[in-house]
Amino acid sequence: MRIAILEDEFSQAQFVSQLLVRQGHSCFCFSRGRELMQRIRRETYDLLFLDWGLPDVDGLSVLRWVRQNVSPTLPVVFMTSRATESDIVEALGYGADDYMVKPLRQAELIARVEALARRAYPATKPAALVPEVLAGYTFDARRNSVTFRGETVSLTQKEFELALILFRNISRPLSRSYLHEIIWGRDHDIPSRTMDTHISRIRTKLELRPDNGFRLFPVYSYGYRLELVDSAPCATTEPTPVAMAS
Repeated sequence: MRIAILEDEFSQAQFVSQLLVRQGHSCFCFSRGRELMQRIRRETYDLLFLDWGLPDVDGLSVLRWVRQNVSPTLPVVFMTSRATESDIVEALGYGADDYMVKPLRQAELIARVEALARRAYPATKPAALVPEVLAGYTFDARRNSVTFRGETVSLTQKEFELALILFRNISRPLSRSYLHEIIWGRDHDIPSRTMDTHISRIRTKLELRPDNGFRLFPVYSYGYRLELVDSAPCATTEPTPVAMAS
């Protein structure tokens, strides 16, 4: 997962980051709340760690902003020295998914992250040997093929991986850097047009059009989003008036 860590104490941020990187995650550290709020408008993260006390915007305010402007379901963990029951209740009430009191314990932190990942992203495991069915499309990782409406289409390895991550995140905007890291790897540079070409091929091969119930489109200055749309034909008769309750 791509994890953002909001922590103004360098040693604490480094401790959490190094621990999670060893578990295979990518971590991005921020020491100011506004810095994270600006970055999250342009980047995709799978999990947020928030400290409460910060030099500018406190962690609770960042949490409220995330829930109102970014996502009501993005997993958020508080890590703070504030240990009173009222603090914990307040943070959970504003939408935190978990709450950890410093000093953090390594095994517990790893276990909580893994538990959150299982609940929030049950389908983000590597492509399985058993075909995976998403929104009516069957993804077969053994053959890099996708079957829909009785037709099987073969994809390249990268096209398959990209299509699968889009279908696993229907209605969720995904940043270009997120897709780049997941599909091509963080250290592998590709021309910007490469991703656009893959998206175009996926849209064509999988017939992701509104008349088929899908829309795959660019999100300006961010990335791409696959969403379900209502493909039902418009009514040809006048709608029946509905009486309003008095």
